[in-house]
Amino acid sequence: MEDQQLLDRIILNPKVMVGKPVIKGTRLTVEYILNILAHGAIAEEILEEYKGLTKEDIQACLLFASRSLEDTTFMPLATELA
Repeated sequence: MEDQQLLDRIILNPKVMVGKPVIKGTRLTVEYILNILAHGAIAEEILEEYKGLTKEDIQACLLFASRSLEDTTFMPLATELA
């Protein structure tokens, strides 16, 4: 699936979840999906829990997050002393 097709699955609407990016047709935010993935859930578990989701919806969340960070510069929170 093309990147744009995946990104089209993510919408921002100020009337849905206070304008946070969500998977189209749901109230599931990209942030929520990324958070449960970060805490060890696998795609199959998420798809089982949320029957209307697809593997492509999860891929879209990951791609959206990746694109959102492309132009971001990170500064270290703390420096490690040698």
